[in-house]
Amino acid sequence: MAELSSTDRVVVVGAGMAGVQCAVALREGGWRGPVSLVGAEPHRPYDRPPLSKDVLLGKLEHTAFDLDFEQLGVELLTGRRATPLEPGVLHTDAGPLPHEHLVLATGAAPIRLPGAAGERVLRTVHDALALRDALGPTARLVQVGAGWIGAECASAARLLGCEVTVLEAAGAPLAGALPAELTAPMERWYAEAGVELRLGTAVAAVEPDGVLLADGGRVPADEVLVGIGARPDTGWLAGSGVALEASGAVLVDAALRTSLPGVLAAGDCVSYPSARFGERVTVQHWDHALHSGRAAAASLLGTGGGYDPVPYFWSQQFGRMVQYAGRHAGGDRLVWRGSPREPAWTALWLRGEGVLVAALTVDRPRDLAQARRLIDQGVVLDPGRAADPAVALKSAL
Repeated sequence: MAELSSTDRVVVVGAGMAGVQCAVALREGGWRGPVSLVGAEPHRPYDRPPLSKDVLLGKLEHTAFDLDFEQLGVELLTGRRATPLEPGVLHTDAGPLPHEHLVLATGAAPIRLPGAAGERVLRTVHDALALRDALGPTARLVQVGAGWIGAECASAARLLGCEVTVLEAAGAPLAGALPAELTAPMERWYAEAGVELRLGTAVAAVEPDGVLLADGGRVPADEVLVGIGARPDTGWLAGSGVALEASGAVLVDAALRTSLPGVLAAGDCVSYPSARFGERVTVQHWDHALHSGRAAAASLLGTGGGYDPVPYFWSQQFGRMVQYAGRHAGGDRLVWRGSPREPAWTALWLRGEGVLVAALTVDRPRDLAQARRLIDQGVVLDPGRAADPAVALKSAL
């Protein structure tokens, strides 16, 4: 345990998945010094992915982690918002918290429309419960943004019987995340679900009874939900000396250490160097939060190596399970494994001589599991065999 001494106090600011996993991993690693977990929300720490699915659909009332923080010996401080940081002291709106080591895990905050009033976002359990109460068979929902969260919320709203219109400024859903060859079949999913998808449609303002478009048109709505992305929640670090990217992400090294001694960072708010992909990476997904939180704890304990996982995320939308692993770039070769006209299919990205660098699957979990391992190993695939869905991906070498 190279970094910690028995009397050191660790403060983890951010009580989402990354912060919780960091605190738990410290205890699992055998360290028994004081640990404080600070959360801005008044609730006990909870899992976020079910908010746009089971909570919104009324299947769950909460998604609190099944953890006994008292038994773990973790001081849980909820309802406290972090304010400016100085060496050795985290200031909060409920008083200062001195520490020897600090872990920044404040996640990301949803991007809002400039000057909008009355729009909803979906980030917290409060957001999900309030939106669920507002939606029903007669509600007209306008969803701004056709990204991952937009598709999930539109799916849930249709299951609740709402009339749903999705407005997307770009010319395709998931523009910037996936190439047009993949997003074209996804457009059909909206139509099949009875969702009106309006592409190339920019929003100028949210009004009391709907949305004003940039071209002067209006779309009536009872509720407006904005899902146009999120930014690292790091504004409170201004002037602290913690180095940030232009995006606001905290710059960390391979051990998740920031520019300040004794301060690490994990989760949605970090930008880490990936030797695997040859660039800095910022990931705002559950799997990264879980593993980076534990990696930060390992760095504190002196048991960690470099953090450089294969990024992974999933999305449940329009009755489909969509999964993605790896990281593709514009010059990579796209290989279809099955047809997007079929219920289940896979897309692979090969680089150079055929190294598998990314995979997207629709209802093909076995392909995803095998692809994830192959990406981690940096293997070269035979494009012809990889394109045959009858050949196991692990056998297409």
